[in-house]
Amino acid sequence: MKFASVRGRSALITDAGPIDVETSSGGRFGSDPQRAFDDWDAFRAWAAEASGDVLDHRPEDFGAPVPRPRQIFGVGLNYRRHAEESGLPVPTTPLVFTKFPSAVTGPRGEIALSGDTVDWEVELVVVIGREAHRVPQEDAWSYVAGLTAGQDISDRTVQQAGSPPQFSLGKSFPGYAPIGPVLVTADEVADPDDLRVATTVDGEVRQDSRTSDLVFSVAELIERLSAIVTLLPGDLIFTGTPEGVGLGHRPPVYLRAGQVLGTEIEGIGAMRHVLVPK
Repeated sequence: MKFASVRGRSALITDAGPIDVETSSGGRFGSDPQRAFDDWDAFRAWAAEASGDVLDHRPEDFGAPVPRPRQIFGVGLNYRRHAEESGLPVPTTPLVFTKFPSAVTGPRGEIALSGDTVDWEVELVVVIGREAHRVPQEDAWSYVAGLTAGQDISDRTVQQAGSPPQFSLGKSFPGYAPIGPVLVTADEVADPDDLRVATTVDGEVRQDSRTSDLVFSVAELIERLSAIVTLLPGDLIFTGTPEGVGLGHRPPVYLRAGQVLGTEIEGIGAMRHVLVPK
């Protein structure tokens, strides 16, 4: 199943195109994409048999499939080769930070740069489908609503300010958590633990890796996080970024106004954002 927000309304993506959820369900499910996660199991059961008229749409009509998550978790240094390029040891426990929900935006549009040291970080994003606490790794995927593409855009100056530095504020400016274009259930991809993830800047490839290089897999992250906190329906987990970030260049290379940031994850789709001055 593929789920999206089209002009701010819940939509199922069929082979023919998107259909409106509220209309197609006769009002059983509403138009707000966030509310679909209130009873994701029932929603998915309905979606398996759903049909309806295809909506007229453009790529620009797609918004964040999860517009108002209650919690967003980020994981640092969760690709082996990214740890290597950072000159740091591979973590033995997940390095967890938060991104604040006001940073969420959709898969297309403009993003205002907060400064001159803003970096790109393509990430596979996990969307939680039901309340999860103390979930063992072997059951973890049953708590996943689906997967989407994301960028953990980061202002490195803000991120590294102070001693010790903190990550959350530098990663939470408006628009610094773009996600989309759709949410895809795990059964829609050949291997949810081995997906290609890529970033381009003005069409030039900057990151190109696979999620099989993750230090802590999706299932491991859910087990580790839910051992401490309660994961809620619609929560997001940004699972980490591979090698190729701007900070890893010598000298570092950062995003500039007027550039186009491209994001693509195998089986999910692509995002496109134009960077503009703050």
